[in-house]
Amino acid sequence: MSTDTIDGLIEQVNAGAAGAQDRLFAAAYGELRKLARSRLRDGGRNTVLDTTALVHESYLRFLGSGRLRPDGRRAFFAYASQVMRSVIIDAVRERQAQRRGGDLARLTLDTHIADSTPAAEEEVLQVHEALEALAAAEPRLAKVVEMRYFGGYSETEIAEALQITDRTVRRDWDKARLLLGVLLGQ
Repeated sequence: MSTDTIDGLIEQVNAGAAGAQDRLFAAAYGELRKLARSRLRDGGRNTVLDTTALVHESYLRFLGSGRLRPDGRRAFFAYASQVMRSVIIDAVRERQAQRRGGDLARLTLDTHIADSTPAAEEEVLQVHEALEALAAAEPRLAKVVEMRYFGGYSETEIAEALQITDRTVRRDWDKARLLLGVLLGQ
């Protein structure tokens, strides 16, 4: 779909037009799938989700939240990126809880059970927690990381969305990587 169509549908959503959200998601579905594929490749390895499931679960969360009021195309896809990240984190946590017995009474038979948790799932949760800590201290840096790492946005797209220069995005990215490295103990 063209940018004009998506922007027009976003205006309809903001105006409260009946069925506008459904039409917006239908129009943006291809791009949402690309975004989901990027999330699963870069930020959500070894989850129980596939691209389609991630897009559909994100759509259900959009509908359930009632907070979809994007200012434009970039804001819509940035918000979609946040929702997808949240879906991935919840799926990883749920999978780990089920692996550990969920609500069942805990009985340790082997002291090496924790070693069997896939490293990628632990990494996803560690990155999520480090990003939350970064967001508390430096919200813009966290936004740059989220848009670049989880959203697959280019420096130019991030600069446009955040209304800063490309050079500022590069500096923020470098600073955020250093801070996240410290937070992750690397």
